[in-house]
This record gives sequence, structure tokens and C-alpha cells, in this order.
Amino acid sequence: MISYLDFEKPVAQLEERIAQLRNVNALHDVDVEQEIARLEAKSAELLASTYASLTPWQKTQVARHPQRPHFRDYVSHAFSDFVPLGGDRLYGDDQAIMGGFARLHGRRVMLIGHEKGNDTQSRIRHNFGMGKPEGYRKAIRLMELAGRFGLPVVTLVDTSGAFPGIEAEERGQAEAIARSTEACLALEVPMVAAIVGEGGSGGAVALASANRVLMMEHAVYSVISPEGCASILWRTSDKAADAAQAMKVTAQHLKRSNVIDHIVKEPVGGAQRDPKTAARLLGQALNEELELLSGKSGEALISQREERFLAIGG
Repeated sequence: MISYLDFEKPVAQLEERIAQLRNVNALHDVDVEQEIARLEAKSAELLASTYASLTPWQKTQVARHPQRPHFRDYVSHAFSDFVPLGGDRLYGDDQAIMGGFARLHGRRVMLIGHEKGNDTQSRIRHNFGMGKPEGYRKAIRLMELAGRFGLPVVTLVDTSGAFPGIEAEERGQAEAIARSTEACLALEVPMVAAIVGEGGSGGAVALASANRVLMMEHAVYSVISPEGCASILWRTSDKAADAAQAMKVTAQHLKRSNVIDHIVKEPVGGAQRDPKTAARLLGQALNEELELLSGKSGEALISQREERFLAIGG
């Protein structure tokens, strides 16, 4: 069952009508195929036109869609031979940030990313993708391991932000995020990051300070959530849509400002409608970027990374 967002209600009504006609066809052997075909064409056209003109706030809703693919989905459909590695060797293991060895189109990589979970139980286990200090320290450990073995690093970013709880602050959340960002910038192997859902604040930057930053077509990336921004500026989260517009959180806005390098197309209706195709498109884009970076020296990679971030906004 597809979960529909508020702005998708006209599409939902058409698809419900199509389902009803299919039931009539099955139960009463009535020929309604022509009407079904007409409604399917209308639904597809409406879906395409709706997603071609989404507002920043609507894109934020799509990026948060409960059925949108997350880290484990991309591992299943875009990567192979994934060997998970756990623990930061200091405190414990954080399930919000996962990682390990994997293969992308036959290429050995170190894969790291946020996992939000896809049902209540798994979302609680993965802390809704909000990393704790031990998660970022695990990421640092895996990046250092990749550097030691000469493996490129691929990160999949999907978090509303790092976990803000008091226990995370007690264990050095800000320091862990800063060290993770530093580890990204100091890598002597190629690094490609992809914003696949939400890219929120330092919790995202800590895994996205890469040579190349990709972004899914309907993902969002910002220093604070639209609701958080609205609460600060207008003292109410009801202005979240205005905040999203003002912050320019979409891939299309960020590409023009050089914050990201490449926009990865999604299936019509968003990645949640066809996770396998979305994963295939992302895998192809990641592999192409790694091809461009392969063969560069560690010094050249660090220099390119520095120049890339200094050029943001230019």
C-alpha cells in the first residue's frame, strides 16, 4: 500500500478509482479495461505534473516519506557483498550510523550511512537516523580503515540531524561531529557522498564533506529543519513552508550555489514509488563519480576537496 502525502490526494483518488474498477472486473467479469487504461494514463500524467512543480516544503515532505528507501534498501539494491562493521572502540555501537565493506559495480568501497528504519520497532532501534557520538566515531574509524587499505569511501546521508539528547552531549557530540568532518577532509582516498533523503545540519555534514556531493532529486539539505527555522524566526512552526522556501533547501537550489555537484534523477513520484530503480540510478551516479576520481593522488584529492568547499556560494 502506498502512503499518500497531502498534495498527492488527487492522484490517490484516481488510483483508488482504478483499484475499484479492477475489483469490479475481477468479481463480475465486466470489461472495463478501456476505462482503466484511460484513468491510468490520467493518473500518470497528473503524478508527473505534480512532481515536476513541487515546492521546497513539498520536497521536504517527500524526503521524509515513511516509505522512502533508506541505507539498508540501497545496500540491497545498489551494492553487493556488504560486510557490516560495528563499534567505535571507545563506547559502543550506534545503529543510526551503519557502515562496512561493500562492492559497487564490482569496485570495493567502504560504505557508510544513516539508517532511519522502516517501521516503529526499527526506527526506535536506529534512533530515527539521528547519530550519537559513537556513531560518528565509528564513521571515523571506518574512514581511517578505508585509507589504510586504499578503498574509496561512499556515504549515504539521511538524517534530520545529530541526536540532541543530554547523553550525547555528555559523550562529546559536537567534538565527534567535528572530528568526523575533519576525517572526511583529510582522506587520501576518493570520497563521494549522496544526500538521499534529509540532510540535516552538522549531523549530515559530518558524512558529506566529500570530493563530490550528489543529491537525490527530491532530497533536502539544510543547516536546520524548516520547522526549527520557523520557530526561531516567527516563533511558530506553522511557517515551515515559508522557511523552506527562504532557506533554498532543494537540490535544484543547492546545485546553483555549488553546495552539491550532481542531481540524481528519481522515478516519477519519488524514490518511494520504485526503490529498486532509485537505487540503480544512484548506484550508476556514484560509480561514475568514483571513475572520475580514480587514479588521483592523495594530495590531489585533499586539494580538490578544499577547493570545492571554498567555492561554495560562488
